[in-house]
Amino acid sequence: MASDDLHWFLTLAELERVGAAAERLHLTQPTLSRMLARLERRLGVLLFDRHGKRLTLNEFGRVYYEHARRAQAELDAAAGELADLSNPARGVVRLAFQHSLGARVVPELIAGFRRLSGRITFTLNQDAADVVTAAVLDGTADLGLVSPRPSAAGVGWRPLLRQRLALAVPPDHRLATRRQVRLAEVADAEFIAMHPGFGMRRVLDELCAAADFRPRIGFECSNLDTIAGLVAVGLGVSILPLEYPPMGGPQPDPALIPLADPEPMREVGLVWSTSATPSEAVRRFRDFTFDWARVRPGIE
Repeated sequence: MASDDLHWFLTLAELERVGAAAERLHLTQPTLSRMLARLERRLGVLLFDRHGKRLTLNEFGRVYYEHARRAQAELDAAAGELADLSNPARGVVRLAFQHSLGARVVPELIAGFRRLSGRITFTLNQDAADVVTAAVLDGTADLGLVSPRPSAAGVGWRPLLRQRLALAVPPDHRLATRRQVRLAEVADAEFIAMHPGFGMRRVLDELCAAADFRPRIGFECSNLDTIAGLVAVGLGVSILPLEYPPMGGPQPDPALIPLADPEPMREVGLVWSTSATPSEAVRRFRDFTFDWARVRPGIE
């Protein structure tokens, strides 16, 4: 079937009336009827059952319609990619990222990039690290920002920055005024943690394992602001990036004490599917993040 035939056939199949289809296609009814007759002769089967002026796809027509619809979608996608390649100032980047990166890292990245490529737009989605990685692998996201490095196969990874980690305690906690603290010093405390599957939960579990204890989890949630708030009112302790932004609410913020444990860092990186071919817009943004990481301080 010629690509020019796809549009009129799909229109006719969806409207099921020659007159309505001809009007939408800016053709005469006899012309559209002759086009359909030629197509059916070429295929050797009738595609529609006739009921006066009404057409209904028959068994052959339904099979042909599904293939034609998929073919049209592929051609539309190809046209979009060609337009993106011919005009790299346009395009869409589907970026997924962890909640904890939405306050500073993602805005800083996008603002810097848009100063150079203002007509490229973004679709943003926030979720757990495992969900972000899965979205990149199944093609619903072009790129992802996660921490720590995912272990899934088929994922490209480039570290962008390392964030120092701190023990978060209530402002009146016995350790609140310390300059440094080892995680083992709160081994008997109740921890407030992200849900399993979130990057900061994996970081917490790994740090506690290195300190030779298993954390006693009192609360689980999916937002670092919630964790900070629960810590601030005395419901437990947690791990947060050292420069986590203040909440700015009426209650005091938790005290953040730098960890003295070995490698108390969270590495944040960009992920992509190694089997996907990036559009020009995605490639430009990915290259920008690499340059951005090279010129900014290595520790946030």
